[in-house]
Amino acid sequence: MIKLSTPVDSSPLGFVISHNNSLMFLGSCFAENMGTQMQQLGFSVSVNPFGILYNPLSMAEAMRRCLDDEAIGEEKLVFYEGLWHSWLHHGAFSRRDKQECLDVCNESIHSANDFLKTCDTLVVTFGSAWAYVLDDGLIVANCHKVPASRFSKRLLSVDEVVTSWLPLTERLLQQGKRIVFTVSPVRHLAYGAHGNQLGKAVLLLAIEEMLAKCAKGIAYFPAYEIVVDELRDYRFYADDMAHPSPLAERVVWQRFQESCMSSETIEKCRQRELEIKRQNHRPLHGGT
Repeated sequence: MIKLSTPVDSSPLGFVISHNNSLMFLGSCFAENMGTQMQQLGFSVSVNPFGILYNPLSMAEAMRRCLDDEAIGEEKLVFYEGLWHSWLHHGAFSRRDKQECLDVCNESIHSANDFLKTCDTLVVTFGSAWAYVLDDGLIVANCHKVPASRFSKRLLSVDEVVTSWLPLTERLLQQGKRIVFTVSPVRHLAYGAHGNQLGKAVLLLAIEEMLAKCAKGIAYFPAYEIVVDELRDYRFYADDMAHPSPLAERVVWQRFQESCMSSETIEKCRQRELEIKRQNHRPLHGGT
């Protein structure tokens, strides 16, 4: 039999996710897409309290602050092109007024802290191990288009990723939470094809080391491998040739469901999807 793809094994995660669970998604735009999908399907979900993040050290800082309910101060802000930005947050939190910027950042941290008190599952999606370091040594979550002369770029090491995330992972597991690690299938081609692969390799090795060191309650879902190895065709990418297409996202979503949801939960999702389609239906000639 001729095979036209190399199926990737997406084994069961080892625990079940249903509408009774409460989930937080943290990380790249892939985490944003998956989390938003689950929100729409009726799950209790918090998505990216710091906005979209890519490098795992910035994500670790975000998770730590959410767990400790630790606000940011003015020293984490920068004013550029008429807006105040947080070095720790995505540009969605930028504001024209300094205090408003601080308030919206810290309100999100406080809300995330409240959510984590009852949240039982975290889905953490690392985007890239390439990080931008400010001239004072701070690894930033977003450069906010500030001149490149203020930054240096470097590839994080496996040890740096593990050192930043292992204590957080153990802390979360001790609280009874489950953690699903994934690596974003988005290709970071700004670093070149080889540079993108190096960044993904660091993330994969770091996750593998943490899986080996932690007890049950932690899992890896192969979103990266499904898109890059199994689908492996440009029809599964958006026009920028870097982001997965809507079809690829649906494939990954279905595989995620199969890895951790019961048939009853999957059917509830299907019914909710049909309901959304009906709600979005617009009659052409005034009919139904």
